Amino acid sequence: MIKIAIYGKGGIGKSTVTANLAAAFAMRGKKVLQIGCDPKADSTINLLGGKPLEPVMNFLRDHDQEPEIEDIVKEGFGGVQCIETGGPTPGIGCAGRGIIATFNLMDDLRVFRRFQPDVVLYDVLGDVVCGGFAVPIREGYAEDILIVTSGEKMALYAANNIRKAVDNFSDRGYATVKGIIFNHRNVPKEEEKVQAFSEDSGIPIVGDIPRSDEIINCEEEGMTVIQGNPDSDISRKFFDLADFLLAEHEKKVQA
Repeated sequence: MIKIAIYGKGGIGKSTVTANLAAAFAMRGKKVLQIGCDPKADSTINLLGGKPLEPVMNFLRDHDQEPEIEDIVKEGFGGVQCIETGGPTPGIGCAGRGIIATFNLMDDLRVFRRFQPDVVLYDVLGDVVCGGFAVPIREGYAEDILIVTSGEKMALYAANNIRKAVDNFSDRGYATVKGIIFNHRNVPKEEEKVQAFSEDSGIPIVGDIPRSDEIINCEEEGMTVIQGNPDSDISRKFFDLADFLLAEHEKKVQA
């Protein structure tokens, strides 16, 4: 099983990248589970026809009964199984608790045994890598981490903080950073800045996603670009990333 946590600054395009990557894996015939680990609960919306999925934390607040697996998991494009953790009532409580509560519930409901996914993708807010937001790194849920960044100052700052957080767990056998996904914003000297971060950190750039109106147009229709136009140049970028990750996993299995 491929288990990847995708981190990055809020608003940097993690959910766009994650959903398109999930769709690309699905188009390659893989069973995919995508888990949105962000209080905004919008990670899977473009896999679900633009319809938001009720987050686990909302269900737990609004219903007296314990949820069944069908209450928290919905099937999206390509058969991708979708979960959203959500978060507490705004201004009350720790957002990271939503991730912890959701993962505990997933264990109780035996989600992995039920769906037996080939690929699990965690879409995680990376502005703060502590508490619940670090669970995919610490608790064995993910094996590899991808960091999404542009050449913007705060995006690179967050990317570096994520790298440091992972480094702090490096001696415990937890997840390691697999690579950088360069999500272009077309700021001045962007390629030089991201390349410099890659070289300084020793983390390779494994995905290069140009800024694209096609992605925006597809999302306005409630879909990924993989669904909207799988033969486009921008879709090829996500297929290439999926193929790279599949090949890397195969190398690991054979090692």
